[in-house]
Amino acid sequence: MGKAISKIGLEDTGGPPALVGIAEVENKVVIQQLLQSKALRDEPYDFVHFDSPDERGIDTALIYHKTYFKVLKSETLPLLIINDTGERDFTRDILYVCGKLNQEEIHVFVNHWPSRREGEETTRYKRIRAAETVLRKISTLGEDATNIIIIGDFNDDPNSESIERLMSSGWFINPMQKLLSPVSGSANYKGKWSLFDQILVSHTFLNHQKGTHRFEAAQVFAPQFLKEWRGKYKGNPFRTFAGRKYLGGYSDHFPVYVVLERQI
Repeated sequence: MGKAISKIGLEDTGGPPALVGIAEVENKVVIQQLLQSKALRDEPYDFVHFDSPDERGIDTALIYHKTYFKVLKSETLPLLIINDTGERDFTRDILYVCGKLNQEEIHVFVNHWPSRREGEETTRYKRIRAAETVLRKISTLGEDATNIIIIGDFNDDPNSESIERLMSSGWFINPMQKLLSPVSGSANYKGKWSLFDQILVSHTFLNHQKGTHRFEAAQVFAPQFLKEWRGKYKGNPFRTFAGRKYLGGYSDHFPVYVVLERQI
C-alpha cells in the first residue's frame, strides 16, 4: 500500500501526493505502520483520524504531507441514520479537516458512505443522508465556504441521486464523471465497472488568481502492478482477499486522484 500511495500522481507532479483520503481504517496504529513502510517513511507525512461508531469498526482518515499542508482544525460529522426498525444504523463518521495547502485555506471532507449490501434501492436514503450531512456542514462555514474538496468511497456513481444532491448545490464540479465507462472505473463487480471513488472540487479551484490552486486533471490510478494479471479477472483491481482467501494484492478498488496546480 505504501508503494501504491507513493506513486499516485507521480508522473503528473514528480512527487508523492500532498493529501490522501483513506477508508476502512481499523485504528491509528495501522496508519502509523503504513507511514513507516519503506516507500513512505522518508516523507514527512502525518494524519488526522478519529474513532467512529461504525459497527464493523472501520473509520476514515486523512494523510497529509507536512511540507505542503498544515491542519488548522478537524472534527467528525456523525451520520445519523434510523433504519426500518427505528434503531440507529451505526456507520462511519464523515471526517472534516480545515487546513492550509501551500498557505491557501481549504476544506476537506473524507467520506465512506453506507454500502449497497442490502440493495441499491433499499439503502439509497442512507447515502442521500450522507450528502445532506456534508452540505449542512458547508452551510455553517458562511463566507469561508470556499476551496472545498469532497473525497471518498461514496458507494454511488457520479450520476447517482446522492452525488446529484451534492452537485445541485451549485458549488462543485465533478471531474470524475468522464472517467466512468463500460470498460473503465475504480472497481468491478460481476463484470460491471463502477466509479464509487470520486473527488469533487468547488468552483473556486477554476481560477487563475496568484497564490491559489487551480484544478488541472483527474484520473483513476490503475498501473499494471495494481491489476489482476491473468485469468477471468484480468485487468480488475488486484485484491488482498477474495472472501477468506488471501490473494496478496492491494485493494478491490483503484485509487483516484486530482491534480491541483498552484498559481504563481
